[in-house]
Amino acid sequence: MSRLELISGPERRRRWSEDQKRLIVADAFAPGGSVCAVARRADVAPGQIYRWRQELRAAGMGFAEVMVTPAPSDKAAPDGLAMEIEFGGNIRVRIPASMSKDLASAVVKALVAR
Repeated sequence: MSRLELISGPERRRRWSEDQKRLIVADAFAPGGSVCAVARRADVAPGQIYRWRQELRAAGMGFAEVMVTPAPSDKAAPDGLAMEIEFGGNIRVRIPASMSKDLASAVVKALVAR
């Protein structure tokens, strides 16, 4: 004979708004953040946070930290060696020689994808 367990009560599935998802994902991937720690606080599985991040990216709601600084003067070139790439319009990136190859490649790929 098999045993059947009936659970009655409120539905376990929760509904998250886009703003709530965006805040949880941003908190999980912030510098020094931890996906597992944020998942525990929000009472969701870590895989759910990765899925939300993927969905937000697919919807064009990706995010990146941007720092706006004044244009450097020609006199103040710290290392001197840098590569400047124009992607058309007003998009220009200056990559110093001290930047790692992987980081430079990721920056260029991200700008080309725009």
